[in-house]
Amino acid sequence: MSTGTRWRDRLKKAWPFEILAPAEWAAQTPTWQDANPAVIRAALSRAQRRPGGNWFVLAASSSIGDKPFGTSVAGHDVVAWRRTDGTLVVAPRACPHLGADLALAPVDCGELVCPWHGLRLGQRRHGTWKPFTAHDDGVLCWVRLDDTAEVTPAEVPVVPLRPEQPRIAAVARLDGVCEPQDIVANRLDPWHGGWFHPYSFTKLRVLSAPPIDAELPEELDKFVVEVTFRIGRLGVPVIAEFTTPGPRTVVMRIVEGEGLGSVVETHATPVGVGVDGRPRTAVIEAVIAHSDRTHFGKGLVAAPLIRPAMRQAATRLWRDDMAYAERLYELRS
Repeated sequence: MSTGTRWRDRLKKAWPFEILAPAEWAAQTPTWQDANPAVIRAALSRAQRRPGGNWFVLAASSSIGDKPFGTSVAGHDVVAWRRTDGTLVVAPRACPHLGADLALAPVDCGELVCPWHGLRLGQRRHGTWKPFTAHDDGVLCWVRLDDTAEVTPAEVPVVPLRPEQPRIAAVARLDGVCEPQDIVANRLDPWHGGWFHPYSFTKLRVLSAPPIDAELPEELDKFVVEVTFRIGRLGVPVIAEFTTPGPRTVVMRIVEGEGLGSVVETHATPVGVGVDGRPRTAVIEAVIAHSDRTHFGKGLVAAPLIRPAMRQAATRLWRDDMAYAERLYELRS
């Protein structure tokens, strides 16, 4: 290796950014010929056949504390809170006595106290009321609903491989009028990134896509993408792969470049049916960033300031992508 090459490699490691030249949006290379609908449909079909174990992402771990957290998952109104030892509890939201909203119940000594008549509810069954099986992986909270269409429950959810510490995680949520498959289909179309999100992505090129086969081994069922993340006039080039470890989850992992090992987990959680009779789905996206840089760990003291910016960036992307997913649902229905 020449001295000049070594110097350039050191400079690249010290300064991972590149200056982006001004470019017109309409001057990009069209990707519609490469974005084969059959490839996307086949990848979606394979993802939907993977076992989910009846597990659904509920919320960010940081969203659930010693106060009740109420939400809906797959048509079930649920409430989540933590016991005194921090253990996650998820249960039906309606009080078994007269149906009071337990999301309004104070938590005392790790138990819910119904605000209507003082009934205490915790981890034990009370008549037909009993907590669901729940799991907290440290970033996301999950609930298992065994009366869903999936009939084989799993002990724990399939949690994607995440980067080692030091890392920083932020979770964003956005709800839309669509079904989980529409969210997954959106993420299995990497060709739209540079066109639909020019403020975040540029120089996007799909290096490989899975073939249209009935079945593929999981290690081959992935999209590999070369892309430059845009930060104003600066760009960070990386290579990333998209995989589907479960029927409602798509994982983007950086496999080369800055932030090696960092992941974006996109989880599509069905909420239920709205008053208009149409389905609602929540995108719950966890961005888990990692770097081998010496000062990355020290910089995590600023994590409380960094996380809101990460959530804001993810929310902006999903405002656009939700319109994409909702359009897919509208056309299908």
